[in-house]
Amino acid sequence: MPDELRSPIKHHLILHWIDPEQGVTRFYSLMIERDLFGTVRLVRNWGRIGTQGQELVEIHASEEEAGLALEAVARAKRRRGYRDL
Repeated sequence: MPDELRSPIKHHLILHWIDPEQGVTRFYSLMIERDLFGTVRLVRNWGRIGTQGQELVEIHASEEEAGLALEAVARAKRRRGYRDL
């Protein structure tokens, strides 16, 4: 891939929330990618650890916009008890 198409944005972030007392074992994955048509997508995947979970795809105008959305979701999840893996 040419250098001009690479980005300094952190493209993949995995969070987890494990609380044995409450029986909670969850993950939350955030990934920025470009599809074959060059569309910037923020892919959110979440669920119980050990399962495939659910997925939501958001389309963004730029990698910068997707990066801001990724960080906003990550901040919200960290406030709810998720930690970086």
